[in-house]
Amino acid sequence: MSLLGLVMALLLLSTSCNEISTLVYAEIGTATSYDPPYTPTKCHGNRPDQFPSGNLFVQVSEGLWDNGAACGRRYRLKCLSGNNKPCKLDTVDVRVVDFCSKRPCPSTIVMSNDAFAAVSHNPDAKINIEFIQI
Repeated sequence: MSLLGLVMALLLLSTSCNEISTLVYAEIGTATSYDPPYTPTKCHGNRPDQFPSGNLFVQVSEGLWDNGAACGRRYRLKCLSGNNKPCKLDTVDVRVVDFCSKRPCPSTIVMSNDAFAAVSHNPDAKINIEFIQI
């Protein structure tokens, strides 16, 4: 099936049963993990209440930072691939708390150790991810 045929089939499926549906497009990028200390952050300095329960938070690279508007944004992400099959089948919801100021930033999204462990078996891996803002 051609790409155009596939897109048309998806559009037909998404509008079946007289319902109006929206196609959702995820972005593709890379992710790595980072170790504590996690403060201070560019979003809220040393405030301990900036971190969500479970320590599921991230730093983002320049492309997602949006001059600081990314602070507090939430993303759902999933590991797609990496060396030595690091991916777990789970998705994880994370909150942006910081800007990746390391030059060059090692990945699109740099995840807290707990967030990274939710999607990868290997804490030292660089993984390919799919993510969408939620």
